[in-house]
Amino acid sequence: MLLSRTTCCLLAASALTSLAVLAIPNRGEPEAGPPPRVVDWQQVDLCQALSPAAPYPIWGVDGTSGGGLGEVGWEARGNVDWQAFAQGEYVGHARTAHVPEYRIRVDDQIAFIFRLTREVTGHPYKLQVGDQIRVESLTGDAIGGGSADGGKDNIRRELVIQPDGTISLPLLGQVRAANLTIDALRQQLEERYKKYYKVPAITVTPLVVNTRLEDLINAVDARRGSSGGLRLQTVINPDGRIYLPGLGAVCAQGLTLEEIRMEINARYQETIPGVELTPVLTQRAPRNVFVLGEVRQAGRYTLEGPTTLMGAIALAGGWLPGGNLRQVVVFRRGDDWRLMATMLDVQGALYGRRPTPADEIWLNDSDIVVVPKAPILVVNEFINQFFTNGLYSMFPQFSFGNFNFNNFRSISN
Repeated sequence: MLLSRTTCCLLAASALTSLAVLAIPNRGEPEAGPPPRVVDWQQVDLCQALSPAAPYPIWGVDGTSGGGLGEVGWEARGNVDWQAFAQGEYVGHARTAHVPEYRIRVDDQIAFIFRLTREVTGHPYKLQVGDQIRVESLTGDAIGGGSADGGKDNIRRELVIQPDGTISLPLLGQVRAANLTIDALRQQLEERYKKYYKVPAITVTPLVVNTRLEDLINAVDARRGSSGGLRLQTVINPDGRIYLPGLGAVCAQGLTLEEIRMEINARYQETIPGVELTPVLTQRAPRNVFVLGEVRQAGRYTLEGPTTLMGAIALAGGWLPGGNLRQVVVFRRGDDWRLMATMLDVQGALYGRRPTPADEIWLNDSDIVVVPKAPILVVNEFINQFFTNGLYSMFPQFSFGNFNFNNFRSISN
Protein backbone atom coordinates (compact mmCIF):
# COMPACT_ATOMS: atom_id res chain seq x y z
CA MET A 1 0.00 0.00 0.00
CA LEU A 2 2.83 2.35 0.88
CA LEU A 3 4.63 1.47 -2.38
CA SER A 4 1.67 2.26 -4.52
CA ARG A 5 1.29 5.69 -2.91
CA THR A 6 4.96 6.50 -3.55
CA THR A 7 4.67 5.41 -7.13
CA CYS A 8 1.66 7.66 -7.66
CA CYS A 9 3.51 10.67 -6.28
CA LEU A 10 6.50 10.05 -8.57
CA LEU A 11 4.26 9.71 -11.61
CA ALA A 12 2.47 12.95 -10.79
CA ALA A 13 5.74 14.87 -10.37
CA SER A 14 7.03 13.54 -13.68
CA ALA A 15 3.87 14.65 -15.46
CA LEU A 16 4.07 18.18 -14.03
CA THR A 17 7.71 18.47 -15.08
CA SER A 18 6.86 17.45 -18.63
CA LEU A 19 4.09 20.06 -18.84
CA ALA A 20 6.42 22.81 -17.56
CA VAL A 21 9.04 21.96 -20.18
CA LEU A 22 6.45 22.08 -22.94
CA ALA A 23 5.18 25.46 -21.74
CA ILE A 24 8.64 27.15 -22.01
CA PRO A 25 9.01 28.74 -25.51
CA ASN A 26 12.03 27.95 -27.62
CA ARG A 27 14.28 31.02 -27.38
CA GLY A 28 16.29 29.98 -30.40
CA GLU A 29 13.41 30.37 -32.85
CA PRO A 30 11.16 33.49 -33.10
CA GLU A 31 7.64 33.06 -31.91
CA ALA A 32 5.11 32.97 -34.69
CA GLY A 33 2.27 35.54 -34.52
CA PRO A 34 0.13 37.95 -36.55
CA PRO A 35 2.02 40.47 -38.74
CA PRO A 36 2.39 44.01 -37.25
CA ARG A 37 -0.12 46.67 -38.37
CA VAL A 38 1.43 49.64 -40.18
CA VAL A 39 -0.70 52.82 -40.58
CA ASP A 40 -0.05 55.08 -43.52
CA TRP A 41 0.38 58.66 -42.20
CA GLN A 42 -1.36 60.02 -45.28
CA GLN A 43 -4.55 58.45 -43.98
CA VAL A 44 -4.41 60.37 -40.66
CA ASP A 45 -5.50 64.04 -40.45
CA LEU A 46 -3.76 66.07 -37.78
CA CYS A 47 -6.15 67.55 -35.17
CA GLN A 48 -8.91 65.49 -36.68
CA ALA A 49 -12.32 66.61 -35.33
CA LEU A 50 -14.39 64.16 -33.32
CA SER A 51 -17.70 65.43 -34.73
CA PRO A 52 -19.07 66.42 -38.13
CA ALA A 53 -17.58 69.54 -39.65
CA ALA A 54 -19.24 72.90 -38.97
CA PRO A 55 -21.93 74.03 -39.48
CA TYR A 56 -23.42 71.17 -37.55
CA PRO A 57 -27.25 71.23 -37.52
CA ILE A 58 -29.07 69.91 -34.49
CA TRP A 59 -32.71 69.30 -33.65
CA GLY A 60 -34.01 72.51 -32.11
CA VAL A 61 -36.20 75.60 -32.41
CA ASP A 62 -35.38 78.86 -34.17
CA GLY A 63 -37.22 81.92 -32.90
CA THR A 64 -37.62 83.25 -36.45
CA SER A 65 -39.41 80.15 -37.70
CA GLY A 66 -42.73 81.67 -36.64
CA GLY A 67 -42.41 84.43 -39.21
CA GLY A 68 -43.06 87.09 -36.59
CA LEU A 69 -46.57 85.78 -35.93
CA GLY A 70 -46.02 84.94 -32.28
CA GLU A 71 -44.09 82.72 -29.93
CA VAL A 72 -42.78 79.43 -31.31
CA GLY A 73 -43.16 76.24 -29.26
CA TRP A 74 -41.37 72.92 -29.23
CA GLU A 75 -43.74 71.62 -31.88
CA ALA A 76 -41.85 73.76 -34.42
CA ARG A 77 -38.62 71.82 -33.97
CA GLY A 78 -36.38 71.26 -36.95
CA ASN A 79 -32.78 71.34 -38.07
CA VAL A 80 -31.00 74.42 -36.73
CA ASP A 81 -27.44 75.41 -37.66
CA TRP A 82 -26.05 75.33 -34.16
CA GLN A 83 -22.27 74.89 -34.23
CA ALA A 84 -21.01 77.36 -36.80
CA PHE A 85 -17.41 77.14 -35.57
CA ALA A 86 -17.32 73.60 -34.10
CA GLN A 87 -14.62 73.62 -31.42
CA GLY A 88 -14.33 77.41 -31.78
CA GLU A 89 -17.84 78.12 -30.49
CA TYR A 90 -16.43 79.70 -27.33
CA VAL A 91 -15.13 82.60 -29.44
CA GLY A 92 -18.66 83.64 -30.26
CA HIS A 93 -20.34 85.05 -33.33
CA ALA A 94 -19.72 88.43 -34.91
CA ARG A 95 -23.23 89.57 -34.12
CA THR A 96 -24.73 92.87 -35.13
CA ALA A 97 -23.72 95.98 -33.19
CA HIS A 98 -25.40 96.58 -29.85
CA VAL A 99 -26.71 99.99 -30.97
CA PRO A 100 -26.59 101.73 -34.36
CA GLU A 101 -24.84 104.74 -32.78
CA TYR A 102 -23.57 105.36 -29.28
CA ARG A 103 -24.62 108.60 -27.60
CA ILE A 104 -22.70 110.06 -24.72
CA ARG A 105 -24.30 110.01 -21.29
CA VAL A 106 -23.48 111.20 -17.79
CA ASP A 107 -20.36 109.64 -16.20
CA ASP A 108 -18.88 108.54 -19.52
CA GLN A 109 -15.13 109.17 -19.68
CA ILE A 110 -13.73 110.78 -22.82
CA ALA A 111 -10.12 111.43 -23.76
CA PHE A 112 -9.51 114.33 -26.16
CA ILE A 113 -6.39 113.95 -28.30
CA PHE A 114 -4.96 117.27 -29.50
CA ARG A 115 -3.16 117.61 -32.82
CA LEU A 116 -1.50 120.65 -34.33
CA THR A 117 -2.89 121.01 -37.85
CA ARG A 118 -0.05 123.20 -39.20
CA GLU A 119 -2.23 124.08 -42.16
CA VAL A 120 -2.06 127.26 -44.19
CA THR A 121 -4.86 129.56 -43.15
CA GLY A 122 -6.89 131.49 -45.68
CA HIS A 123 -6.59 134.82 -43.86
CA PRO A 124 -3.68 136.88 -42.50
CA TYR A 125 -2.53 136.15 -38.98
CA LYS A 126 -3.72 138.57 -36.30
CA LEU A 127 -1.50 139.35 -33.35
CA GLN A 128 -2.53 138.05 -29.95
CA VAL A 129 -1.81 138.98 -26.39
CA GLY A 130 1.55 137.48 -25.44
CA ASP A 131 2.98 137.49 -28.97
CA GLN A 132 6.50 138.87 -29.31
CA ILE A 133 7.43 141.22 -32.16
CA ARG A 134 10.36 143.38 -33.22
CA VAL A 135 9.73 146.98 -34.34
CA GLU A 136 12.57 148.82 -36.08
CA SER A 137 13.24 151.63 -38.55
CA LEU A 138 15.59 151.17 -41.48
CA THR A 139 16.43 154.88 -41.80
CA GLY A 140 15.98 156.59 -38.47
CA ASP A 141 16.00 160.06 -40.19
CA ALA A 142 14.45 162.78 -38.09
CA ILE A 143 12.61 165.77 -39.43
CA GLY A 144 15.16 168.30 -40.63
CA GLY A 145 17.79 165.60 -41.31
CA GLY A 146 19.26 162.97 -39.04
CA SER A 147 17.76 161.34 -36.01
CA ALA A 148 17.47 162.71 -32.54
CA ASP A 149 20.49 160.73 -31.35
CA GLY A 150 22.85 161.64 -34.17
CA GLY A 151 21.68 159.25 -36.85
CA LYS A 152 21.48 156.12 -34.74
CA ASP A 153 18.25 154.09 -34.86
CA ASN A 154 16.46 154.63 -31.57
CA ILE A 155 13.21 152.85 -32.52
CA ARG A 156 14.41 149.24 -32.56
CA ARG A 157 12.52 147.35 -29.88
CA GLU A 158 11.59 143.72 -29.13
CA LEU A 159 8.19 143.94 -27.55
CA VAL A 160 5.62 141.60 -26.01
CA ILE A 161 1.98 142.47 -26.54
CA GLN A 162 0.64 143.29 -23.09
CA PRO A 163 -2.59 141.92 -21.59
CA ASP A 164 -4.38 145.13 -22.59
CA GLY A 165 -3.39 144.48 -26.21
CA THR A 166 -0.88 147.33 -26.52
CA ILE A 167 2.86 147.82 -26.99
CA SER A 168 5.07 150.71 -25.81
CA LEU A 169 7.17 152.62 -28.36
CA PRO A 170 9.34 155.73 -28.04
CA LEU A 171 7.69 158.99 -29.04
CA LEU A 172 4.34 157.23 -29.47
CA GLY A 173 3.68 155.70 -26.08
CA GLN A 174 1.02 152.99 -25.95
CA VAL A 175 -0.02 151.63 -29.34
CA ARG A 176 -2.71 149.03 -29.80
CA ALA A 177 -1.41 145.90 -31.54
CA ALA A 178 -3.70 142.98 -30.59
CA ASN A 179 -6.11 141.73 -33.26
CA LEU A 180 -4.14 143.56 -35.96
CA THR A 181 -2.27 141.92 -38.80
CA ILE A 182 1.46 142.51 -39.17
CA ASP A 183 0.91 144.75 -42.18
CA ALA A 184 -1.86 146.74 -40.49
CA LEU A 185 0.34 147.42 -37.47
CA ARG A 186 3.24 148.45 -39.72
CA GLN A 187 1.09 150.91 -41.64
CA GLN A 188 -0.25 152.39 -38.42
CA LEU A 189 3.25 152.92 -37.00
CA GLU A 190 4.45 154.30 -40.35
CA GLU A 191 1.79 157.01 -40.31
CA ARG A 192 2.33 157.97 -36.69
CA TYR A 193 6.14 158.14 -36.96
CA LYS A 194 5.97 160.51 -39.95
CA LYS A 195 5.57 163.28 -37.41
CA TYR A 196 9.12 162.58 -36.24
CA TYR A 197 10.87 161.02 -39.24
CA LYS A 198 10.96 162.02 -42.90
CA VAL A 199 11.05 158.40 -44.05
CA PRO A 200 10.25 156.16 -41.07
CA ALA A 201 10.54 152.88 -43.05
CA ILE A 202 9.06 150.91 -40.17
CA THR A 203 9.47 147.15 -40.16
CA VAL A 204 7.48 144.80 -37.89
CA THR A 205 8.91 141.30 -37.51
CA PRO A 206 7.01 138.58 -35.62
CA LEU A 207 9.23 136.61 -33.24
CA VAL A 208 6.83 134.48 -31.18
CA VAL A 209 3.27 133.97 -32.39
CA ASN A 210 0.30 131.70 -31.69
CA THR A 211 0.75 132.11 -27.96
CA ARG A 212 -2.82 131.08 -27.21
CA LEU A 213 -2.28 127.85 -29.10
CA GLU A 214 1.00 127.34 -27.27
CA ASP A 215 -0.72 127.90 -23.93
CA LEU A 216 -3.42 125.38 -24.87
CA ILE A 217 -0.83 122.76 -25.83
CA ASN A 218 1.05 123.33 -22.58
CA ALA A 219 -2.20 122.85 -20.65
CA VAL A 220 -2.86 119.39 -22.15
CA ASP A 221 0.73 118.22 -22.61
CA ALA A 222 0.99 114.74 -21.06
CA ARG A 223 4.10 113.55 -22.87
CA ARG A 224 5.92 113.18 -19.57
CA GLY A 225 3.06 111.35 -17.87
CA SER A 226 1.87 107.77 -17.98
CA SER A 227 -0.63 108.32 -20.80
CA GLY A 228 1.66 110.32 -23.09
CA GLY A 229 0.81 112.63 -25.95
CA LEU A 230 -1.29 115.76 -26.06
CA ARG A 231 -4.50 114.60 -24.46
CA LEU A 232 -7.04 115.58 -21.85
CA GLN A 233 -9.19 113.16 -19.86
CA THR A 234 -12.62 114.37 -18.84
CA VAL A 235 -15.87 112.98 -17.41
CA ILE A 236 -19.39 113.99 -18.40
CA ASN A 237 -20.80 115.97 -15.48
CA PRO A 238 -24.31 115.38 -14.09
CA ASP A 239 -25.46 118.46 -16.03
CA GLY A 240 -24.37 116.76 -19.26
CA ARG A 241 -21.45 119.12 -19.89
CA ILE A 242 -17.69 118.91 -20.21
CA TYR A 243 -15.15 121.66 -19.65
CA LEU A 244 -12.23 122.25 -22.00
CA PRO A 245 -9.38 124.78 -21.76
CA GLY A 246 -10.03 127.84 -23.85
CA LEU A 247 -13.68 126.95 -24.43
CA GLY A 248 -15.30 126.44 -21.06
CA ALA A 249 -18.53 124.44 -20.88
CA VAL A 250 -19.59 122.31 -23.85
CA CYS A 251 -22.84 120.32 -23.81
CA ALA A 252 -22.10 116.67 -24.64
CA GLN A 253 -25.12 114.79 -23.26
CA GLY A 254 -26.87 112.80 -25.99
CA LEU A 255 -24.30 113.55 -28.70
CA THR A 256 -22.26 111.05 -30.66
CA LEU A 257 -18.46 111.21 -30.67
CA GLU A 258 -18.52 112.57 -34.21
CA GLU A 259 -20.97 115.33 -33.25
CA ILE A 260 -18.78 116.26 -30.27
CA ARG A 261 -15.71 116.40 -32.51
CA MET A 262 -17.40 118.71 -35.00
CA GLU A 263 -18.78 121.00 -32.28
CA ILE A 264 -15.50 121.39 -30.38
CA ASN A 265 -13.32 121.84 -33.48
CA ALA A 266 -15.69 124.52 -34.78
CA ARG A 267 -15.37 126.42 -31.50
CA TYR A 268 -11.60 126.12 -31.39
CA GLN A 269 -11.40 127.29 -35.00
CA GLU A 270 -13.01 130.57 -33.97
CA THR A 271 -10.89 131.17 -30.88
CA ILE A 272 -7.63 129.18 -31.16
CA PRO A 273 -7.08 128.05 -34.76
CA GLY A 274 -4.40 125.54 -35.61
CA VAL A 275 -5.53 122.67 -33.38
CA GLU A 276 -7.76 119.68 -34.02
CA LEU A 277 -9.34 117.45 -31.36
CA THR A 278 -10.34 113.80 -31.61
CA PRO A 279 -12.59 112.46 -28.82
CA VAL A 280 -12.11 108.85 -27.73
CA LEU A 281 -14.48 107.01 -25.38
CA THR A 282 -12.18 105.47 -22.77
CA GLN A 283 -14.76 104.13 -20.32
CA ARG A 284 -18.52 103.88 -20.37
CA ALA A 285 -20.61 104.99 -17.45
CA PRO A 286 -21.53 102.11 -15.12
CA ARG A 287 -24.78 100.39 -16.05
CA ASN A 288 -26.60 98.42 -13.40
CA VAL A 289 -29.69 96.29 -12.93
CA PHE A 290 -31.37 95.69 -9.57
CA VAL A 291 -32.82 92.26 -8.76
CA LEU A 292 -34.82 91.63 -5.59
CA GLY A 293 -37.58 89.44 -4.26
CA GLU A 294 -37.51 85.65 -4.30
CA VAL A 295 -33.92 85.27 -5.53
CA ARG A 296 -30.89 83.86 -3.76
CA GLN A 297 -28.74 87.01 -3.79
CA ALA A 298 -30.72 90.20 -4.21
CA GLY A 299 -28.71 93.29 -5.07
CA ARG A 300 -27.25 95.50 -7.77
CA TYR A 301 -25.43 93.90 -10.70
CA THR A 302 -23.32 95.49 -13.41
CA LEU A 303 -24.45 95.10 -17.01
CA GLU A 304 -21.28 94.09 -18.84
CA GLY A 305 -23.16 93.45 -22.07
CA PRO A 306 -26.63 92.75 -23.45
CA THR A 307 -28.59 91.11 -20.61
CA THR A 308 -32.06 89.57 -20.63
CA LEU A 309 -34.54 88.99 -17.83
CA MET A 310 -33.49 85.39 -17.25
CA GLY A 311 -29.87 86.51 -17.36
CA ALA A 312 -30.53 88.97 -14.53
CA ILE A 313 -32.19 86.24 -12.46
CA ALA A 314 -29.12 84.07 -13.07
CA LEU A 315 -26.87 86.93 -11.89
CA ALA A 316 -28.84 86.95 -8.64
CA GLY A 317 -28.12 83.26 -8.08
CA GLY A 318 -31.41 81.94 -9.47
CA TRP A 319 -34.91 81.95 -8.03
CA LEU A 320 -36.02 80.52 -4.72
CA PRO A 321 -38.68 77.81 -4.39
CA GLY A 322 -41.99 79.59 -4.12
CA GLY A 323 -41.05 82.49 -6.37
CA ASN A 324 -43.86 83.57 -8.67
CA LEU A 325 -42.17 83.33 -12.05
CA ARG A 326 -45.47 83.95 -13.82
CA GLN A 327 -45.68 87.54 -12.57
CA VAL A 328 -42.15 88.93 -12.63
CA VAL A 329 -42.32 92.73 -12.61
CA VAL A 330 -39.76 94.98 -14.33
CA PHE A 331 -39.70 98.70 -13.48
CA ARG A 332 -38.03 101.11 -15.90
CA ARG A 333 -37.35 104.85 -16.13
CA GLY A 334 -37.90 106.54 -19.49
CA ASP A 335 -35.81 109.25 -21.14
CA ASP A 336 -37.72 111.89 -19.18
CA TRP A 337 -37.45 109.83 -15.95
CA ARG A 338 -41.10 108.76 -16.03
CA LEU A 339 -41.80 105.40 -14.39
CA MET A 340 -42.92 102.45 -16.50
CA ALA A 341 -43.58 98.83 -15.53
CA THR A 342 -44.41 95.52 -17.17
CA MET A 343 -45.32 92.05 -15.90
CA LEU A 344 -43.66 89.04 -17.51
CA ASP A 345 -44.07 85.26 -17.41
CA VAL A 346 -40.84 83.27 -17.63
CA GLN A 347 -41.91 80.17 -15.71
CA GLY A 348 -42.42 78.10 -18.84
CA ALA A 349 -38.99 79.05 -20.14
CA LEU A 350 -37.20 78.37 -16.86
CA TYR A 351 -38.91 74.98 -16.59
CA GLY A 352 -38.09 74.10 -20.21
CA ARG A 353 -41.62 74.24 -21.61
CA ARG A 354 -41.27 77.39 -23.76
CA PRO A 355 -38.19 77.42 -26.03
CA THR A 356 -38.63 80.96 -27.36
CA PRO A 357 -40.48 82.93 -24.68
CA ALA A 358 -41.83 86.28 -25.80
CA ASP A 359 -41.40 87.61 -22.25
CA GLU A 360 -37.61 87.16 -22.36
CA ILE A 361 -36.91 90.87 -22.86
CA TRP A 362 -33.68 92.87 -22.90
CA LEU A 363 -32.99 94.87 -19.77
CA ASN A 364 -32.04 98.53 -19.69
CA ASP A 365 -29.77 100.47 -17.38
CA SER A 366 -31.27 100.95 -13.88
CA ASP A 367 -34.08 98.44 -14.48
CA ILE A 368 -35.53 96.91 -11.31
CA VAL A 369 -36.53 93.23 -11.51
CA VAL A 370 -38.90 91.98 -8.80
CA VAL A 371 -39.60 88.26 -8.43
CA PRO A 372 -42.68 88.23 -6.13
CA LYS A 373 -43.82 85.50 -3.79
CA ALA A 374 -46.13 82.79 -5.05
CA PRO A 375 -49.72 82.87 -3.68
CA ILE A 376 -49.01 79.91 -1.40
CA LEU A 377 -46.16 81.82 0.23
CA VAL A 378 -48.35 84.89 0.66
CA VAL A 379 -50.98 82.77 2.46
CA ASN A 380 -48.32 81.07 4.55
CA GLU A 381 -46.87 84.44 5.54
CA PHE A 382 -50.34 85.69 6.51
CA ILE A 383 -50.96 82.63 8.68
CA ASN A 384 -47.56 82.95 10.29
CA GLN A 385 -47.99 86.64 11.07
CA PHE A 386 -51.65 86.60 12.11
CA PHE A 387 -52.03 83.26 13.87
CA THR A 388 -48.58 81.96 14.88
CA ASN A 389 -46.98 85.25 15.89
CA GLY A 390 -50.22 87.08 16.63
CA LEU A 391 -53.25 85.24 18.00
CA TYR A 392 -51.48 82.16 19.37
CA SER A 393 -48.80 84.22 21.08
CA MET A 394 -51.48 86.24 22.89
CA PHE A 395 -53.74 83.28 23.63
CA PRO A 396 -51.65 80.11 23.91
CA GLN A 397 -54.83 78.22 24.95
CA PHE A 398 -55.86 78.22 21.27
CA SER A 399 -52.72 76.45 20.11
CA PHE A 400 -53.34 73.04 18.58
CA GLY A 401 -53.00 70.13 20.99
CA ASN A 402 -52.92 72.37 24.06
CA PHE A 403 -56.49 73.70 24.15
CA ASN A 404 -57.71 73.88 27.77
CA PHE A 405 -61.35 74.78 28.51
CA ASN A 406 -60.53 75.56 32.12
CA ASN A 407 -57.97 78.16 31.05
CA PHE A 408 -60.42 79.61 28.55
CA ARG A 409 -63.12 79.76 31.29
CA SER A 410 -60.71 81.56 33.61
CA ILE A 411 -59.94 84.15 30.94
CA SER A 412 -63.65 84.73 30.22
CA ASN A 413 -64.31 85.24 33.95
